[in-house]
Amino acid sequence: MNGDWLLRGRDGRLSVYFPSGDATLCRAEQWPGGPWDAARRVGGEPRPHPDCAVGQGADAYAHLVSWRPTADGTSTLVHTTHFRPRLAALDWHPIGHPNRTGGRTGTPAVAVDAGGRAHVFVRNGGSGVSMRAQQTTGGWEPWRDLKGHRVHEDGLAAVTGESGLVELYAAVPDGVQHWRQEKPGGAPARTEKLPTPVRPGTLCALATSPGSTTLFYVDDSGDLCAWRPGGKPVALLPAAGPGQVAALRCVLDGHDCTLLAQCSAAGHVAFAAYPTEDETAGAWWTESGPVLAADALVGVTTDADGRVAAATLSPSTGRLLLTRRKDEPGLALEAWREV
Repeated sequence: MNGDWLLRGRDGRLSVYFPSGDATLCRAEQWPGGPWDAARRVGGEPRPHPDCAVGQGADAYAHLVSWRPTADGTSTLVHTTHFRPRLAALDWHPIGHPNRTGGRTGTPAVAVDAGGRAHVFVRNGGSGVSMRAQQTTGGWEPWRDLKGHRVHEDGLAAVTGESGLVELYAAVPDGVQHWRQEKPGGAPARTEKLPTPVRPGTLCALATSPGSTTLFYVDDSGDLCAWRPGGKPVALLPAAGPGQVAALRCVLDGHDCTLLAQCSAAGHVAFAAYPTEDETAGAWWTESGPVLAADALVGVTTDADGRVAAATLSPSTGRLLLTRRKDEPGLALEAWREV
């Protein structure tokens, strides 16, 4: 899963999206804070490739993008919109291939602008990045080649800033490339490249102020780093484990904080928090919960009451565990429970 797979819908219900076999499944609360429904297939038939990108707009609608094999042995990208967690998502709709035809080129990424339009990014056959965006009046704009070079297959992280404009980060062999929209509906333009060793598959981007987004990534030395275009990267702390980091901006004890979560090398969930955009304040990991399966995903969000909620899910077993922050100072969490 590329993007935030643990979401809060506009009705306050939490939902999760996850791959299982040759499908993408969804589970959701029956009401905010209540029991959870059984898993349901997203988008109907035919079934897409299990890898999937998820993005959510200000309207709280979820947009999902995946690859689907075609009859002639090639692949096409497909998109669906999920308006409410407990309603059925729209059927998968083909949106084409960045090179018109061909095989799967990489894991897609999706971000949703202030107007509710999905922007789909994917590595193309020339190892650059292509984008296709929804039109305001319906349908899709043509594919746009955003250029780039030697982009990693699983190296994209898309994010929407507080301005409602879309940004993209891409891992390349010698660093990170950044694109930013200059105006609504415009093609994101390359801004700068950060020369730094990056582990593909670890990128996570978050809107952290009106004018900035922050990229989190793990470098070759094993440090979890934060970078905002126009500045220098900061090594926050050693990564808790080898996988991707989840990030959330939230209020903790009255302070604007960034919360990070990652599966630790010991198999637990590790949390760290620090004042948003003040990386010099320092951060440290605190592990929580039971030992997880090797393929466990970690997600963080806030629930209908504004409390931090965290979930772990193993696609191989379908086991979903959930916790919420207690009503007390610090980041004390309730006991993890299986739902």
